[in-house]
Amino acid sequence: MILRFEGVSYRYPTVEPWTLREINLNISQGQSVLLAGASGSGKSTFCRTCTGLIPHFHEGELIGQVFLDGLDTRQHPVHRLFCHAGLVFQNPDAQLFNQTVQAELAYGLESLGLAPPEIERRLAWASELIGLGPLLLKAPYTLSGGEKQRVALGAVLALRPRMLLLDEPFTHLDPEGAKVLRGILQTIRAEGIAAIVVEHRLHEVIADFDRLLVLQEGRVVADGPPRQVLSDDVSRYGINLPPLVRLFRDLGWKGLPLTVSEAFEWLKGQNSSEMMKINNPPSSPFSKGGLGGFENKNPLVEVEDVWFSYNGMPALRGVSFTLMQGECVALVGRNGAGKTTLVKHLNGLLKPAQGIVKILGRNTLKTPVAELARHVGFAWQNPNDQLFQVNVKDEVLTGPRALHAYDPVWCKKLFDRFNLNLLLNRSPFQLSEGQKKRVSFAAALAVQPEIIVLDEPTAGQDEPFRRELGTLIRELRGQGRTIVLVTHDLEFVAEHASRWMTMADGQIVADGSPEEVMTDKLAMKRAGLRPTQRFQLIQKISLSGT
Repeated sequence: MILRFEGVSYRYPTVEPWTLREINLNISQGQSVLLAGASGSGKSTFCRTCTGLIPHFHEGELIGQVFLDGLDTRQHPVHRLFCHAGLVFQNPDAQLFNQTVQAELAYGLESLGLAPPEIERRLAWASELIGLGPLLLKAPYTLSGGEKQRVALGAVLALRPRMLLLDEPFTHLDPEGAKVLRGILQTIRAEGIAAIVVEHRLHEVIADFDRLLVLQEGRVVADGPPRQVLSDDVSRYGINLPPLVRLFRDLGWKGLPLTVSEAFEWLKGQNSSEMMKINNPPSSPFSKGGLGGFENKNPLVEVEDVWFSYNGMPALRGVSFTLMQGECVALVGRNGAGKTTLVKHLNGLLKPAQGIVKILGRNTLKTPVAELARHVGFAWQNPNDQLFQVNVKDEVLTGPRALHAYDPVWCKKLFDRFNLNLLLNRSPFQLSEGQKKRVSFAAALAVQPEIIVLDEPTAGQDEPFRRELGTLIRELRGQGRTIVLVTHDLEFVAEHASRWMTMADGQIVADGSPEEVMTDKLAMKRAGLRPTQRFQLIQKISLSGT
């Protein structure tokens, strides 16, 4: 037994409710566990309790006992435990602090006092397994979110722990990165290392796991093989059901497919009239006008032949496009394609080395950032990059007050919409990553900008919030606002963005409807993207002639 919880409850020192409640469970060597639940259900706290960060680093009240590899975590300091269990945080910036990736990987090994030959051997093993060779001499702070996550994972794996815990590891990864991570998890499983993975986007990985564990308000409410757990109505716990499972339920089909191949095999036994339903299921945005909006021919964003470089390395190469009022556009592509660099040009944080960017007719080269901030609202990929106030209320109201755009009625709606009322007096730095994300959304919308840029908006968010975000997007479009979604979550933007701009190597390689882009196999390959599961299933049916 690698992990045992006996009657474990825990609450943080400044929080009244218990974050974990009466947990009893065992996890065996080599077992792979997928941990799911709504935002704030206690998943990250559970991981910290597994590794001894609770109670040694986080204070508060802990009841019960946690045994890690036979060691009572109360009785052993964290440095004694981290060879037994390694945790990769939801926010990798919280655990990266060395000058180079190579130094990051070596730090823990040097702390253990390992001999140089052993350190070199482990460094070579971890960097090859994670694919970090090209990054070894780079500074971690210069890397993309997905690359930082890989570095943090490599640093933990180099310690060769008996159990690995990953908190939202797929959040900032493109499909290629997700495939690599799945392969890594399969490798460590073969070596007998137990894995606990916290994830909202279950469809990415669920077929690879032995066990699905669901938390709600700190309690274990479901635990068992994934198919067994999903056969119940677990959506009531705020879980993002895999798209194919949701599709089958919407259509009243009895199958429980976890992969496209499983769904296709089930459908082959059905008649053609049943199979036709897949093109327009009841929950499809296409059948409910979900992609409708205010769109007109009034251009709000005009980008003409924009080039930009970092230290002589091109990040944008001749990018041109126009965004109309009321559009919702998804900017998609692999990590490092230039997506975040591009959207930073929309509010003047970056200026083109060549070309022109116009926002509402204003040339960003000649317009102060403060003036553009009134018209372009941003919620960054990592909310920690933009949080700085002492409490949530001041965080959201800073922009409206500074820009003389404070509307108390609108701001109250935002507090209600993003479930922030109970958090208004709390420090934003004490919140979960999902809650921080909601604060950053509210802050971006507080000045009622004409253009809204959301970088990885669904990262760390549960199903209720995803639904609420979809509703908000439709409402904002109806008001004539233009929305840009920078994301790897193609399942979400297939429902809520009428246009995809696909980037690869600093260029836009495809621009059109979701179906048009996903049909363009060359562009999808260049961008390192994989079509949505529903699209893959439709294509598979079409090609089979069934």
